[in-house]
Amino acid sequence: MFRSTILGAVCALAPIAAAAQATLTAETTTPGSTPHYIDTTLAAVLDSAGVATMQITEGATLTNSVQAVAEGRLDMAPAPLILPFLMSKGIGPYSGIGPEKGAEMAANIRVLFFNAGSAQMFGYYNSNPVEDIRDLKGLRIWNGPPRGAALTSGRAMIQLLSGLKDGEGYEGIQTAWPDTVGTITGGGVDAWTIPEGLPSGREIAIAAAGDITIFDVPSDLLASKLGQQILKAPGHAPYSVPIEEFRAAYAGNGITVVTDDDSFDSFATAFGQIVPASLDEELAYQITKAYLAGEERFLTGSPRGPYTRLSFGDLDGVSQGACGAVKVKMHPGAIRAFEEAGHTVADCLRP
Repeated sequence: MFRSTILGAVCALAPIAAAAQATLTAETTTPGSTPHYIDTTLAAVLDSAGVATMQITEGATLTNSVQAVAEGRLDMAPAPLILPFLMSKGIGPYSGIGPEKGAEMAANIRVLFFNAGSAQMFGYYNSNPVEDIRDLKGLRIWNGPPRGAALTSGRAMIQLLSGLKDGEGYEGIQTAWPDTVGTITGGGVDAWTIPEGLPSGREIAIAAAGDITIFDVPSDLLASKLGQQILKAPGHAPYSVPIEEFRAAYAGNGITVVTDDDSFDSFATAFGQIVPASLDEELAYQITKAYLAGEERFLTGSPRGPYTRLSFGDLDGVSQGACGAVKVKMHPGAIRAFEEAGHTVADCLRP
């Protein structure tokens, strides 16, 4: 991981005003990812509004970041919503914590806003094609980092496509996020499955080493019993983008996109921008207010902006992936900002 501090011009031009700004510690994923784009844009928005300066550590493992927020050691992080769920049960990457302590820690997490812009996809190099994505037996497949939400989703994708489980029919390869591209371009795997925003800088970097083909989830598999279970699983949300828009996002980069209909359909990783429950209510309000006011900047600041699926309107909880098995709550200051802007907030999101 490495740290980049987002410093504002306001600090240089108006030191008196800057003195009123809060300083927030935050962790995010690697550059080129949807969470990284959202966090760095949020940092710029908060600085421009004079609300806060964000000190962001990049390349973080979000499993650890979510725990740091829950423990009050970190001010903010993007959280795949499956992680607070697993923490509340004391299972998966949080099995060492146990259910009682896990539930206590998860109750200390609050959400400011939501997004679901990273869709699971499957890919391979055209020079080493997979003959049938439903027959992946014997292959070495990069399916996520060593632990966490992306690995859970990656394993689900391969099971949905081929019926195979990691280590039982195929060999799952995991590396830390900063090593993902190098592992794939270095020839260490036959294929990969990754949750990606649109367009993905990571897929473009992978394609720089040779033309690639990426797939969505075939319609019949997505409509199957297992497909519907995965769509409704904690931390997931439906994802669909018109295929021409999806292909246009990768035009000129040596990336072929294959679907069986007129849209790219998959399951998205549902995210919440989390803070500790103890975060000052006025500060949470000001952060969320600035976020809502910065909608145009989020949507137009990058080609991926329109596809981040950030929450700028009414919040029903279900569409955000938060009011089923996942029971995260919003911060009261964030609720106040949404309602002040004229948006409704579902009761299931209220602490």
